Amino acid sequence: MGKLRWGMIGGGEGSQIGPAHRLGAGLDGLFEFTAGALDHRPAEGRAYGQRLGLAADRSYGDWREMLEGERNREDRIDLVTVATPNATHFEITKAFLEAGFHVLCEKPMTMTVEEGEEIVRLAKSTGNICAVNYGYTGYSLVRHMRAMVQRGDLGKIRLVKAEFAHCHHSDAADMDNPRVRWRYDPKQAGVSAQFADCGIHALHMASFVLGQEVEKLSADTVACVAGRELEDDAMVNLRFDGGTVGRLWTSSIALGRQHGLTLQVFGEKGGLRWAQEQPNQLYYMPLGGRLEVIERGEANLSPEADRSTRVTIGHAEGMPLAFANIYLDLSEAIRARKEGREMDPAANLFPKAEDGLRSMAAVFAVAESGKENGVWKDARPPMFR
Repeated sequence: MGKLRWGMIGGGEGSQIGPAHRLGAGLDGLFEFTAGALDHRPAEGRAYGQRLGLAADRSYGDWREMLEGERNREDRIDLVTVATPNATHFEITKAFLEAGFHVLCEKPMTMTVEEGEEIVRLAKSTGNICAVNYGYTGYSLVRHMRAMVQRGDLGKIRLVKAEFAHCHHSDAADMDNPRVRWRYDPKQAGVSAQFADCGIHALHMASFVLGQEVEKLSADTVACVAGRELEDDAMVNLRFDGGTVGRLWTSSIALGRQHGLTLQVFGEKGGLRWAQEQPNQLYYMPLGGRLEVIERGEANLSPEADRSTRVTIGHAEGMPLAFANIYLDLSEAIRARKEGREMDPAANLFPKAEDGLRSMAAVFAVAESGKENGVWKDARPPMFR
């Protein structure tokens, strides 16, 4: 089988996320960038797509034109990535799923829990893949953490501590900067700012590594910069369905922190610590032993880690490679369906519509709990209760 055909909506010239997706999708030679509607300005989007190598008739002015153009082609795209503003994710994802396409949607998948439940039901009824880009779970050593937890290296997990804290919205003078202001405006961002933007990455990573889902939570949310309507800092206590206790801190005003995504897992027999800014090392402390440093790419790691390692040991691994692992998983899932076979279980790690739905339910639970001074809230979507 040749390359799968891939299309992208959004991620145009100057986009932060677009290049990461294009690098990730193309890294293994499994997808060919075939179609795109890359900009909300039709002429600019068509021109940019053609500069990237798209054929003129498959460099579209908007997503609706792309949907109609691709729908009935014999060589239509196999997967579309939705990387548009948050409020458009639901409408575009729904339309492409209904038309029979597989979809990878940037987070958040939807703006409401009800929309999320509709996408989950639609993916099940159509049989089409709906993945959500919690791309940091594509890192090799994050997948090795999950494998260590699942095979019992740490024993029963007692506590998980997740952080996603940065400093890039610390300056009060940015109140009128449109690139910052919208994030704290309920009319544009919804019910949450920092937790919906970054906190859900940390939450999903914790659930991914533990193999457990959040049942309830209690949140303390605050807008530290005067004039903001939505939170720029949140501390969330979590209770998982497997009995693990969770602590999650997310902030956009933590001066001195640049990216700040970290995860620590503490079990009866050992503990793990990983940081996205130093992704090549995983720190492991076995009970009664000495601190060990597990290096990405070393011998005798888990199949999940081996499959997601491309760069030899000692060389840096970055975000586009983590994204590439999501695309690698999706390629295997799509090919298995085309070939009528079971997919490689080590590839069945890409975040799914259910993950996007659970994240949105947590966003609303955090917003409600924060308003009620930390009252514990059910964090599960209604359809999963």
